[in-house]
Amino acid sequence: MARVGRLAGAIVAETQDQYYLIGNTKMPCDWAVAGFEPPNDEIDALKRPFIRLSPCRAVDIAPPYLQLEVEDESLPRLLVETFLIRRTGSISERLWRLVTGQQDEDSDLVAAITPARWLGEIPPPIWQIVRDTVLRCT
Repeated sequence: MARVGRLAGAIVAETQDQYYLIGNTKMPCDWAVAGFEPPNDEIDALKRPFIRLSPCRAVDIAPPYLQLEVEDESLPRLLVETFLIRRTGSISERLWRLVTGQQDEDSDLVAAITPARWLGEIPPPIWQIVRDTVLRCT
């Protein structure tokens, strides 16, 4: 079972003992505290939407996080298509809140762990309609 959480404004995903960073970080990250070696690759999601992270100790993805059944490199690819804003390389906070069930940025979390199997099963054209609606400027 894959776990997907947040790290410095980006997304961190664990699948089959591999870790990926999806999107650009939005704040400085203390990689050692998070359990990772500093990335060798430049973090620029406009060039590479995800990179592999190397753990330097046991990594604990803190709640809130999503649980998905999508595994291997298919997971970060799915997360790019689900949450990444292509023009900025950032993760959409609005889409993240929608998936986790958080009403708005000031509301409490619904759950520490969100089962999100459906996210890997939803047809891409349907999710694109959701994305377009959620990301539309109001």
